[in-house]
Amino acid sequence: MQVSEFNSMIQEETGYLMPFAINLTGNPEDAKDLIQETIYRALSNSEKYVDGTNLKAWMYTIMRNIFINNYRKKMREQAVVEKVPHEQLLYRFESSCDCLQEMKLTIKEIAEFIHHLPELIRLPFMLYCDGFKYREIAFVLREPIGTIKSRIHFARKTLQTRIAANA
Repeated sequence: MQVSEFNSMIQEETGYLMPFAINLTGNPEDAKDLIQETIYRALSNSEKYVDGTNLKAWMYTIMRNIFINNYRKKMREQAVVEKVPHEQLLYRFESSCDCLQEMKLTIKEIAEFIHHLPELIRLPFMLYCDGFKYREIAFVLREPIGTIKSRIHFARKTLQTRIAANA
């Protein structure tokens, strides 16, 4: 297949990418960036495309992988950035507020409870706490939305039980 023919095939399929990108990102501007990155990767990896296969599915796969990789990168960066400031804020807040001294559970203990949840329910719960919608979590984890809702509910109930037992 010639480069110009492949480029025209890519251009034909780009119209189908926007709804999928918005579904992933939930934001039209982020969706445009995701589409741009998808087209760039498709063009730069044109030799990996097998002629005669479903180009739209190939591009959807590229887009989904970019989204997941960007999400994971964002979570790693956020985890590194958030460790120190939360502790500093906690100590600063504890010294200025008597009500925290009266609490039986600290934020660290609650974080420890979350950390000890089984991964099957911890991951969807953490994604939900990070602001992702059920459908986004279901897509990223490749699970039905009902399963995601159940796991998040079960994580909440487990945490409530553990917190009540230690309060």
